[in-house]
Amino acid sequence: MHQKKIPIAILGATGMVGQRFIELLIDHPWFEIIAITGSERSVGKRYADAAHWMMTTPLPENIADMLIDSTVPILPCDIVFSALDSKVAGEIEDNFAKSGYLVISNSSSHRMDENVPLLIPEVNPSQLELVEKQLAKGTGAIVTNPNCSAVGIAMSFKPLLDIVDIESAHIVTMQAISGAGYPGVSAFDITDNIIPHISGEEKKIQIELPKIFASLEDGNLFYHAMKISAQCNRVPVVDGHTACISLKLKRPIASEELINAWNTFKGEPQKLNLPSAPKSPVIYLKEHHFPQPKMHRNLGKGMSVSIGRLQPCTFMDLKFIVLSHNTIRGAAGGALLNAELLVKKGLLSALQNSKLKNHALASC
Repeated sequence: MHQKKIPIAILGATGMVGQRFIELLIDHPWFEIIAITGSERSVGKRYADAAHWMMTTPLPENIADMLIDSTVPILPCDIVFSALDSKVAGEIEDNFAKSGYLVISNSSSHRMDENVPLLIPEVNPSQLELVEKQLAKGTGAIVTNPNCSAVGIAMSFKPLLDIVDIESAHIVTMQAISGAGYPGVSAFDITDNIIPHISGEEKKIQIELPKIFASLEDGNLFYHAMKISAQCNRVPVVDGHTACISLKLKRPIASEELINAWNTFKGEPQKLNLPSAPKSPVIYLKEHHFPQPKMHRNLGKGMSVSIGRLQPCTFMDLKFIVLSHNTIRGAAGGALLNAELLVKKGLLSALQNSKLKNHALASC
């Protein structure tokens, strides 16, 4: 599709999600990393000297030697991937968007903003209309991907919602330590242990899922009425968030019908053959002891969501287990797929044309 690669920058590139962005982007057919930013203490240093590389793949030499820039909107590109901590991301991402950048964010800072899409390309591509709404103001735009657990849960809900509506859900998560970043949870705290609290996680799942499945009318979002109750736990697993889900439905559905819906589900990324799109975004595993993080988190190069143990529920209608890779599908990989969809749908071109028009008007 792209003869010349699209230049991009990574904001907050030294952390775990920033490193995952680098790993996924280094051989990407459409995008090329031309700048990386970090905190003030890292600016001017070689990336290899500033970052503690945690990926299992080697740090590419060209990235290792790249100097870290300040996180200010003077970078020579139109797309920036934000791996910034939510404590600082809000204002910085605003500044980049106001300066004409497409900000593809993994941060929670803008997820619930009225005109910002909470995007999963297979689930709610219609929310790209909100990007057009932002661009119409003559600025750039912010696009967010959901909470790392909410992504996998939403992927399991979408094929079901195409058949029958969900009234309510009770969700218990078992979340990997990589979700806490590096150095994250201490070994003394997590070894031989489960920590039944992750700050802010339960609220994020409860408020984000209704927005993900919101209807869009005249450019306005109307949140889904589903009621969500979530309990979140940190467990001694490196990568892969697991969720135990019980659902109350508008009407009963046969197990065979739902399993078939999961296994045959395709979304916009599969139809458009986007580079990061897994062939099978949702995979049902029939073995009674699956899914397991060690065995299934890397299905579809970490972009597929695996589901298992579909059963009737005594208190609700049905229950099942969902597993997704939290730093790939739930973070950097999900954001990368968002960027691919934006490009394929012509929104990068729309931004660039708007910039040319504004520049021409300013020169008059």
